[in-house]
Amino acid sequence: MIETSIKLFLVFILCLSITSCNKNKSSETIYISEDLQLTKINDHSYIHVSAITLESGAIYPCNGFIYVNNNEAYVFDTPANDRATAELIDWLQNDQKVIIKGVVFNHFHRDCIEGMDVFKSNNILCIASKKTASYMQKQKYESPDQVFENDLELKLGDKNIINTYFGEAHTSDNIVSYFPEENLMYGGCMIKSLTAKKGNLADANTNEWSKTVSKIKKTYPNIKIVIPGHGEYGDVKLLDYTISLFQTKK
Repeated sequence: MIETSIKLFLVFILCLSITSCNKNKSSETIYISEDLQLTKINDHSYIHVSAITLESGAIYPCNGFIYVNNNEAYVFDTPANDRATAELIDWLQNDQKVIIKGVVFNHFHRDCIEGMDVFKSNNILCIASKKTASYMQKQKYESPDQVFENDLELKLGDKNIINTYFGEAHTSDNIVSYFPEENLMYGGCMIKSLTAKKGNLADANTNEWSKTVSKIKKTYPNIKIVIPGHGEYGDVKLLDYTISLFQTKK
């Protein structure tokens, strides 16, 4: 019953995404299966959308990101379940003939790392900050293959990817990934879609959240595309909305 609900829910999300794409004429929805869909932003940038089932039984759609260049790709966060993860890897490797160089985890929550075992079984490099790796170990997940302190710059052909820890927000380990050639940032669950509520605060630092996002905005003043962990992507307004949502009174 739950599996059927997930599939129906994703079909519903697909319809919403198609509506959204009509607003963003440069984007395109790619339907992979009832468990996975992609939003193509440009020739290099894709959002992957899948669903996680919470302990309460609620079904929640989750965003991740894919960056492609010269037939190589990095993935940012796994899809939220193993089935969708396997489908994403198959689509990239077999349909698109792309070599997956690695997957980068935004933070330690399940909606970011749940499909890690599928990436590892395909001998794909798993990358996380030391903070994230420590939390993963406590949760009895396998260790990532590569860890970094606070900053990691990756190359994808002639493209740059800057992964940085700016401070505590949704979790104490959350990072952001910035793509300067696209003026695009994948913010994960630290960044909220417009009109979103505060969401899961179990591991959050609400006192620092706005300060952390303000640092990001100051560091990357030319951002044009911002991708949140859940909901529709947008522009710098998502940073402003997130800052205001968690603004603490002086």
